Amino acid sequence: MTQDKTTKTLKAIALIATGSLLSLVLALVLFGGAAPIPYSDPGGLVRWGTPFVKILMNLSMAITVGSLALSAFAGNEAERERLRPVAAWAASLWLLSASIYFVFTYLSASGSQISYGPEFSESLWLFATQIELGMLLAWNLLFAFILSLSVIAFRDRRMVAVNAAIAIAGLYPLAESGHASADAGHAIAVNSMLMHLVGISVWVGGLFALYAVFSSEKGRSQILASRYSTLALFAFILVAVSGVTAGYIRLYQPSDLLSGYGLLLIGKAVVLVLLGVYGAIHRRNLIAKISHGVVGFWTLAASELLFMGVAMGLATALARTAPPVSPNEFVPPTAAELLAGDPLPPELLPSSWFTVWDFDVLWATISILGILVYLYGVSVLRKRGDKWPVIRTASWIFGMVTLFYVTNGAPNAYQEYLFSVHMVGHMILTMMVPVLLVPGAPVTLLSRAQAPRTDGSFGLREWVLWAVHTPYAWFLSQPLFAGLNFALSLVMFYYTPLFRFSTESHLGHQWMIGHFLLTGYLFVQSLIGVDPQPHKPVFPVKLMLLIGTMAFHAFFGLGLMNEKGLLLADWFGSMGRTWGDDPLADQAIGGAFAWGVGELPTLAITLIVVYQWSKSDDRERKRLDRASDRSGNKDILDYNQMLEKLNQTPERRN
Repeated sequence: MTQDKTTKTLKAIALIATGSLLSLVLALVLFGGAAPIPYSDPGGLVRWGTPFVKILMNLSMAITVGSLALSAFAGNEAERERLRPVAAWAASLWLLSASIYFVFTYLSASGSQISYGPEFSESLWLFATQIELGMLLAWNLLFAFILSLSVIAFRDRRMVAVNAAIAIAGLYPLAESGHASADAGHAIAVNSMLMHLVGISVWVGGLFALYAVFSSEKGRSQILASRYSTLALFAFILVAVSGVTAGYIRLYQPSDLLSGYGLLLIGKAVVLVLLGVYGAIHRRNLIAKISHGVVGFWTLAASELLFMGVAMGLATALARTAPPVSPNEFVPPTAAELLAGDPLPPELLPSSWFTVWDFDVLWATISILGILVYLYGVSVLRKRGDKWPVIRTASWIFGMVTLFYVTNGAPNAYQEYLFSVHMVGHMILTMMVPVLLVPGAPVTLLSRAQAPRTDGSFGLREWVLWAVHTPYAWFLSQPLFAGLNFALSLVMFYYTPLFRFSTESHLGHQWMIGHFLLTGYLFVQSLIGVDPQPHKPVFPVKLMLLIGTMAFHAFFGLGLMNEKGLLLADWFGSMGRTWGDDPLADQAIGGAFAWGVGELPTLAITLIVVYQWSKSDDRERKRLDRASDRSGNKDILDYNQMLEKLNQTPERRN
């Protein structure tokens, strides 16, 4: 970096560090976050050092994520090169601070002191490999180590995006290890924490990166600020949604708002809301400010960075403050609570499919944003006079509503306790949702609604079109592979350890949703897709694939119905249910659902394929008719002459 850029980066670091440290110290002193721990106090160095090291780790993670995200989404080649050392230094600082935080966390958890003998090393290794908290922090450390090398080694645009994905993935272990993740409602706690970490990292780190790369070139500065604003908008949505969710999880009654934890939570929320409003005003007036000189930007960005540091300091102190205690009388956990983390839902009745909900904040946000962004794209087309079929919009909305229901409604509430409901959710997710989403043609809408970039940077449009045209996409979208992947995933999932992984692990459950949604989407896209695709199988081949899929579903369902053993017997057979069918009978019902429910979307696909086949024949007939009219019906005359010659051939032979 040049001396000017280095100076700007150091100023940004000073601003955000000042706000963070001041708010952190004040919150720790006022609310006892660094008070001595009874019985196993690790000492003042660890008690005070842990939050300071953690805020350093949080800031370095945010700068790493934000600079990589801004570089991949907004920067051209020159700006990516200027941001690369920022990301590299931040990743190295992440690695260093994560290492110290790992040791401090071990000392806090064990109440021991640092020593230099083999026993201390063995204890650290045990903490990293056998204890869940230590394993999660070790994974975070591993991600930081990989990034500290890959950011330096690779500078290609695609690798910048890969590094951004690795950095975001490195946030997951911290979300899983958060103090709210051990409560009832583990899934919603982890997802809300992950959304919060991603949102705040992109928001804070992105502004830091913008501050570091900002130049006096007015036109380019306006473009970068506008693109950062897009990232900041979605980041603010994630932070707002996750913040409300966190308050709902951790505060049991109104009086908890006046506890130390509640006051810190309110203070953090107020700062973030003010930042969001302030940032929106900032971006709205930014073009005018830049047109009068860049001083306006520096003033606004500096104040934002300062208050972002305050918010991160309060967040770090919040993690060190004891949360409110539930006022409910302690009741020994049931078998279902020990296994799934939540009590058994009420008995499954016909009305339960509409009245029982178990919200997943991550997929709820994805579903709602999917609808809003799609409608925004349609409005862009309408404003410039282009048409977009209403049926496509309706299909996409119904698909997202169905996705919202299957991930937040009764299927999500009962899927951990009843195999049959799990199978219903699986079939809806992998067949019904894609059948509704694919006709919405999201790639076509995106390519038409968003203008292509000409400055060498990649936006959402460029990244999606690039992904669609990669050799990997060519292979995955091949109809035969898509059909085999779609069908064989059933067997590979339910009769391998993947089923246990998705059932017992929160990460596995999220992987399951994403995997089956993607495999179903690729299969349906290869058959009835409206979006451009590299393969154009003829309609008889499509029908053969459908027939094969229906047959496979039938055999799979029949196999489950006749299964004599229980899949995951130590899970579904140990819930302690006093209502509903016994686990083996419920598994047979799940097999019947796999056979019956899975065929309904297949039938819908078949009807669509037949309709498209008919429309294709009509278009071909009309094309031939137009060609015949242009040639004066020459093709008909040629055909009649050929028939006449054939008719005369036997007469010549006689």
